[in-house]
Amino acid sequence: MVASLLLAALWGLSVFAGWGLEAFCSDGESRKACAQRLDMVSTVSGVFAVIAASATVGAWVTRRAGLLPVALVAWVVAEGVLFVGGMAAQ
Repeated sequence: MVASLLLAALWGLSVFAGWGLEAFCSDGESRKACAQRLDMVSTVSGVFAVIAASATVGAWVTRRAGLLPVALVAWVVAEGVLFVGGMAAQ
């Protein structure tokens, strides 16, 4: 459960607090175009984040530990999509 919450915090800060922008779009001139591409990547990553958040909440509410691996895999995929997409957006 703690790992899922930490991955959720990392994803949230990367998308909503500007960590992704600073990491992948820091070169001034093409920053705006990069930011637009990163928005698309964040949207795709968000699909997996919603699945992960749903599985995390479902595991917590129903006390079904079998949902936690699903949540962790979905968080890792969401982070992976954000990272690979951010590298491509550069």
